[in-house]
Amino acid sequence: QVQLVESGGGLVQPGGSLRLSCAASGIRFSIYIMGWYRQVPGKQRELVAQITDGGSTNYQTSLKGRFTISRDNNKNTVYLQMNNLKPEDTAVYYCNAESPIVSGDYWGQGTQVVVSS
Repeated sequence: QVQLVESGGGLVQPGGSLRLSCAASGIRFSIYIMGWYRQVPGKQRELVAQITDGGSTNYQTSLKGRFTISRDNNKNTVYLQMNNLKPEDTAVYYCNAESPIVSGDYWGQGTQVVVSS
C-alpha cells in the first residue's frame, strides 16, 4: 500500500519560513520523481517544485529563490523549504510521486499552509 504523508504545514506570518516533509512508503522511493503542488479553492492545482531521481530540480518560475526542494532517499522523504512566505502562498500543499518507469502516480492528503499576520 502506497502512502505519502505530508507534515509541517501551519500558520506563519508573512516573511516567515516553513519546511514541509513528505514521507513515502510502499514505493521504491529512489526511482520516483517527487514533487510538491499546491491548490487554493476555485483554482487548479499548480506545480511548486519537482526533484528527479537524479536530484535535478524544477521550480515554478515565480517561486524560485524562495522555495527549495530536496530529498533524502535513505529516509524516503522529500522536503520543501519555504522562505520569505507571502499571503499568496496560502494553499493546501500536496506531495506527489510519479514514475514513468513503473507507471506510478501517487498523491498525499495535503497539508494546509496559511500565511497571515
